[in-house]
This record gives sequence, C-alpha cells and structure tokens, in this order.
Amino acid sequence: MHQFFVEPQQIAGKRIMITGSDVNHIKNVLRMKGGEEIAVSNGVDGREYRCRVERITEQEVICTLLFIKEDGIELPARVFLFQGLPKADKMELIIQKAVELGVYEVIPVATKRSVIKLDAKKEQSRLARWQSIAEAAAKQSRRRIIPPVRHIMSMEEATAYAKDMDCKLIPYEMAEGMHKTRELIGHIGSGQRVAVFIGPEGGFEDSEITLAMAGGIEPITMGKRILRTETAGPTMLSWIMYQLEEEA
Repeated sequence: MHQFFVEPQQIAGKRIMITGSDVNHIKNVLRMKGGEEIAVSNGVDGREYRCRVERITEQEVICTLLFIKEDGIELPARVFLFQGLPKADKMELIIQKAVELGVYEVIPVATKRSVIKLDAKKEQSRLARWQSIAEAAAKQSRRRIIPPVRHIMSMEEATAYAKDMDCKLIPYEMAEGMHKTRELIGHIGSGQRVAVFIGPEGGFEDSEITLAMAGGIEPITMGKRILRTETAGPTMLSWIMYQLEEEA
C-alpha cells in the first residue's frame, strides 16, 4: 500500500486532502483511481490514517478516512545521529539508511577533519536535497514521521545540542573494550533520547573527543575493525534498534 505525508491541517475529521507533488505522482505515475486505499501520515503524531481515494483533480486528491492505526512502528526511544560531514554524496546514503533504521533526527556536523566546506547558499541547497531523501526513505520504510535533517552544526554546537540527552555515545578507536559498548547500549530504554556521534573520514581529532567527554558523551568501541563513516552510523543504529525492539 502506498503511503503519503500531509500537513496536520490537511486532516479534518473524515476528510483528508493531499496536495503538492504527490498529486501528480498519484494521478500520472501510480494512475490511481477513486475507491483505492492509501495510507497517510501527518509526520507528527505517529499514526497511520488509512483512507479511500474519493476524487482526484489537478490540484488535490480528496480522501475519506476509514480508520486510524497506532501500531508502534516508531522506535520507543528517540535516536539523534550527529554525523560528521563526509566526502562526496556519502551523506545521502547515510541519511537514507538512518531513516530506514528508525533515526529521529539527523544533525550534520562540520568537524575538523571534514573535507567538505559549504557556504550558506550551498548549505541550503544541500539541506533541501538531504531532507527530500529523508522523506523518500520515510515513505519507503512506512515511517510515521519524516525525520528532520537539521542545519550544519560545529562540534561545539552539536555537543551543546546533545547536552540534556539521556545517553550520549561517540565511537572512538582508543575507547575501552566491547563490554562497555554492550553495557551502555543495553541500558537504553523507552522514552529516552539517545545521541550518536559519528566522525567523518579520518575520524575525530583528540581535541574533539576531549570536548565530547567534557559534555558527558561516552567514548565506545565498535570492534577491532575500522569502519567507514558511511558504515559506522547505520551499524550503531542497528545495534540500538535491536536493543529497543527486543524490549518493545
């Protein structure tokens, strides 16, 4: 079943209206007709609104609400991925996989070893692209929300943003053994906010690890092998997803 996102105000009682680019997709790509069922989410409340297409015009698709599903598809904790800016288009892959794995927010971080440098205009263009990838991945994986991709932060801004989160982790090659990683991830539970910091190619500089630790962020290991930046984030998210969904 196809899923679409709408603004909360587009759901009014039993009537749901879909507008924007999805109208063309429904009408000319999917070639849907009146009477077909679709799933709609407002990206906020975590619900799926199952509805029936009633009428398709050039500007909108008008639907009737059939029932609401609240099936706990979202992770019971909110996971924030602080991703050091990688080279080329790797960020697109990272965002796509992070959204599929249940991330709540993605925060790009300009670290000292980040090669990519974006001026204000390029940043806005890149953020728009990244957000569209997050939305597409949310639709594909039947998420109930579209995880936001925040503006690019410095390491100082990122650690401040994570200040009050319940669990804060930063993979680091000089960290203790896997037992500490297992212990910290094993204590993540429902309702918590979890920060995961991932470095770019070349990892974090020692001064950044020191800054992170001063902010209560725990260095952990991801094993004996060195993972690429585009592998490390999804791996961490997979471990956390396993912990949370096992508990759910």
